[in-house]
Amino acid sequence: MVRKMKSMDGNNAAAHVSYAFSEVACIYPITPSSPMADFVDQWSANGLKNIFGTQVKVVEMQSEAGAAGAVHGSLGAGALTSTYTASQGLLLMIPNMYKIAAEQLPAVFHVSARTVATQALNIFGDHSDVMACRQTGFAMLCEGNVQEVMDLSPVAHLSAITGKVPFINFFDGFRTSHEIQKIAVWDYADLKDMCDMDAVKAFREHALNPEHPHMRGSHENGDIFFQHREACNKYYDALPEVVESYMAKVNAKLGTDYQLFNYYGAPDADRVIIAMGSICDVAEEVIDYLNAHGEKVGLIKVRLYRPFKADRLIKAIPATCKKIAVLDRTKEPGAIGEPLYLDVITALSENGITDLKVIGGRYGLGSKDTPPASVFAVYNELKKDNPKRQFTLGINDDVTHLSLEEDKNAPNTAAEGTIECKFWGLGGDGTVGANKNSIKIIGDYTNKYVQAYFQYDSKKTGGVTISHLRFGDKPIRSPYYISKADFVACHNPSYVTKGFKMVQDVKPNGIFMINCQWTLEELEHHLNAEAKRYIAKNNIQLYTIDAIDLAQKIGMGKRTNTILQSAFFTLAKVMPQEEAIQHMKEKATQSYLKKGQDIVDMNHKAIDLGASAFVKIDVPASWKDAVDEKKEEKLEGREELVKMVSTILNPVDKMDGDSLPVSAFVDHVDGQFELGAAAYEKRGVAVSVPVWDSAKCIQCNQCSYVCPHATIRPFALTEEEAKNAPANAKIVDVKAGKGKGVYKFTLAISPLDCMGCSVCVSACPTGALQMTAMESELKEQDVFNYCVSKVSEKKDMQDNTVKGSQFKQPLLEFSGSCAGCAETSYARLVTQLFGDRMYISNATGCSSIWGGPAATSPYTTNKEGKGPAWCNSLFEDNAEHGLGLYIGQDKIRQDLAELTKEIISESDNEDIKVAAQTWLDSMDDGVKNQEATENYVKALESCNCDKAKAILEKKDYLSKKSIWIFGGDGWAYDIGYGGLDHVIASKKNVNIFVFDTEVYSNTGGQASKASNIGQVAQFAAAGKEIKKKSLSEIAMQYGYVYVAQVAMGANPNQTIKAITEAEAYNGPSLIIGYAPCEMHSIKGGMANCQKEMKKAVDCGYWNLFRYNPAAEKKFTLDSKAPAGGYQEFLMNEARYSRLTREFPERATWLFKANEDEAKARYEHLQDLINLYDK
Repeated sequence: MVRKMKSMDGNNAAAHVSYAFSEVACIYPITPSSPMADFVDQWSANGLKNIFGTQVKVVEMQSEAGAAGAVHGSLGAGALTSTYTASQGLLLMIPNMYKIAAEQLPAVFHVSARTVATQALNIFGDHSDVMACRQTGFAMLCEGNVQEVMDLSPVAHLSAITGKVPFINFFDGFRTSHEIQKIAVWDYADLKDMCDMDAVKAFREHALNPEHPHMRGSHENGDIFFQHREACNKYYDALPEVVESYMAKVNAKLGTDYQLFNYYGAPDADRVIIAMGSICDVAEEVIDYLNAHGEKVGLIKVRLYRPFKADRLIKAIPATCKKIAVLDRTKEPGAIGEPLYLDVITALSENGITDLKVIGGRYGLGSKDTPPASVFAVYNELKKDNPKRQFTLGINDDVTHLSLEEDKNAPNTAAEGTIECKFWGLGGDGTVGANKNSIKIIGDYTNKYVQAYFQYDSKKTGGVTISHLRFGDKPIRSPYYISKADFVACHNPSYVTKGFKMVQDVKPNGIFMINCQWTLEELEHHLNAEAKRYIAKNNIQLYTIDAIDLAQKIGMGKRTNTILQSAFFTLAKVMPQEEAIQHMKEKATQSYLKKGQDIVDMNHKAIDLGASAFVKIDVPASWKDAVDEKKEEKLEGREELVKMVSTILNPVDKMDGDSLPVSAFVDHVDGQFELGAAAYEKRGVAVSVPVWDSAKCIQCNQCSYVCPHATIRPFALTEEEAKNAPANAKIVDVKAGKGKGVYKFTLAISPLDCMGCSVCVSACPTGALQMTAMESELKEQDVFNYCVSKVSEKKDMQDNTVKGSQFKQPLLEFSGSCAGCAETSYARLVTQLFGDRMYISNATGCSSIWGGPAATSPYTTNKEGKGPAWCNSLFEDNAEHGLGLYIGQDKIRQDLAELTKEIISESDNEDIKVAAQTWLDSMDDGVKNQEATENYVKALESCNCDKAKAILEKKDYLSKKSIWIFGGDGWAYDIGYGGLDHVIASKKNVNIFVFDTEVYSNTGGQASKASNIGQVAQFAAAGKEIKKKSLSEIAMQYGYVYVAQVAMGANPNQTIKAITEAEAYNGPSLIIGYAPCEMHSIKGGMANCQKEMKKAVDCGYWNLFRYNPAAEKKFTLDSKAPAGGYQEFLMNEARYSRLTREFPERATWLFKANEDEAKARYEHLQDLINLYDK
């Protein structure tokens, strides 16, 4: 049977099959599975028919638990239903999975298997999630590569229908889910041909229906439950044969040989690995190499993991086998072995096989790369007389010494003739998107096989990305990073100046291309000696290209991706240049038309220019003997912080975290890291940064107020501080207000921390800031460093105004958020107001990713060592976790209050009694209580009584803390809403800040209940029909919750007023901040983030108000009446405007409904003034 070939990733393949067999999809976003649901939603919106001749009904739920419940109900009603999930999301489904399995419902859960969060969140792949589901009753089918996902996913659906057992169909998250391969694709007619329609009919006839009513989900007692539970056994006993029968049908159609356990290798192998997932392809490469060199090794690929058919496993083991290594991609602390290992041991034991030596190892946790070297190490270990019974792969375990030693110079096992390319990009610069297009062009328009995989650091946009591309004339089965490439491109010059090891990845005679604005002399200056020597000694073909200036001239801003993609096609000579340019333009149109024709035209121009924009560099012979000047860098700061930065942060920042041994984390075994590490990064990724014109500046501090990364700050200096400042510091007199005639003023900018968003330039009312090339401003770094470290805080300049707040130290700085991010601007402001006494409970999402990267905390401390105590629990439980923080510290504090009362009643010392009473009287006042606490501690220290000692042991709990709960709208409006509602209902003094981007930003842009009418998002491909949820009014109806809606770019003073009022209110508070996002695709980009807030408020799209139960006038509407321009506002953002191109008729009525709803909302808010102030 001949099938069409197409380039796609594992998620796309699973979705293609799932759509065919599904009538309903109940979904909720989670990385890395969300694309499957998005594909299904898009296909349904565009009218694709499944094998039953209908479109799939897609329903987005509020959580994975909700999605599982909806799957359960939909199946119960007789509709074939699927879902897509991973990690914590899958775990939330477990209670329903027991029910679905026991009720014999033919569900299929497609799972991009991902790490379950432990000491840290990890969004990448391993099997810890699916292994948590082993006893739910779901069958478990595993695939190892994209082609297998396409081929075998039908087996899960078909077997579930016939066998009456639901399936988890899983494959490795990211490594398979996001790897692009050129594969053969099923035709739906062939899938329909294999489907047992009689079984489908029987399923429907057995479904719940009032026409023939039955009952499910009864309750049973101990007299019958056990027996009833055992009644399902025969179905699980029969299921392996059902799976085999469908594998046989697949084999008959495709000419494949899929079995429950597939053996690969020498028929007389003496050493065998047993594994499942993407590592099997790595093992096959190594097996081919070793067997070709005279060894006898093999691999057993586990496909059906549950039910585990022991006799089929035994049958697959060669009779000559002496030793087996079982590889598990999960960790079960405290167990004698991991799950697959234990299953293999049990299978062998039950079949009386006792003469095989079996060892077990862990590999690939959190997507740890598993290259051929790791598999070579396993086979070498099996050669030993006494191999390690337990081992780990790919790491250096210098603590428990379980790791196997790996050869760094292991043979290259990739298919002969494979071309390998590596691209170092900056998150958000389009490199990944361009490379996805490139590999699809090569795959779809040549006869070559292709593979693409994308590696990321833990930042949002602005982080490091590495694209790994392979293509060749033979099938590619290399699911691991490229270590030696024919072509390497550096798309951001800062990676050169930071000394990233990039050129060392180029094969001798290969190509290295650097995107930079440098002359040859400047290039010589920035390349370190190690890189120069490697280039010269290995005949590396060196090219530079100035895509930075070209992109700005074209109007593409920082988006250099298309220019660089075009240069790659020319230099790599993959296909004739004219063909490449044509196909690149076709892909650019396909990718960017949703953002407007002007964007398409710019990309077409970039493609034409990029094809010849590079310059060949003649490598000087002197580079062979290049020597670097020795630089001794001494880090300053707290000892424990400096140690963490040196041992963990610095290697991680250079994408060299893989080299760190286990011992590096012993001090952080519980996942607790020091604050303030982000200040040591100095990434220097901005192309352009602001330059300050002190003459034009009116010292309003609005630039600092809106800066997402705290890289531009005002300072008031004494004469002495001004005199000691670096010579290039621009220092002027304070022009007006506080400090005039007392202090000097400067605006310090950190070019190496700046992200180049230019939000500050947009916010400046006098044009005192302009963007300029970053390198020309590097001297300003010394000024910034001096001001931060040497200039004292001026309390008399500080107050809770826009200007005064910015003289307070931000305790959130240099985060990994997107350039221009609104979320960080809000969070930074909160830390300036209360950071020295804050607890922060942070929901998983954008704000936890930019707020909590391991060993790189952007939250920091003041000079007294105080700062926000930050913690992320989960996505769904953030409000409850935050309440727990409040309860825990409050319980201790209340105990101290009781001891204090005893001291007052018992002490004869009047000073202690006064200090104690003052502390008690101010317990609920955050400002007054700080001074009262200091005086109380001094008084207690002068007392030698036991009660005083008892209080002093817990003195860190004395001062009133400010409890904050941060999260996005996906958490607050959807998955965490139940907890949020309970927490605000508790009347406890916690403050909730919702960063409302109106979309699930972190998982790729899915719709939430905060999304508005007509908005296009993932899971709302044809525009959302339902209006935005009014979270604020739900909270207001309690009557004792402080509620505010703010938009800092629209009304900065109202934002500060709301935050300070909320914190001062002795009860729960909820602030919802409008936060424009990259996902909105605002015209002009995120440089206009703050301006877009103002537009949103002015036209009535977003309303500002405050509800203060403690105030005489409870409800204040801070927004003026809408000023018009509503439709223009919508059309300024591609999340709306794209609907006019894709579904123009829907756009007309949905946009009208959006505006009508906004008008009604404003009228309603006006009514609330009278309602709440009667």
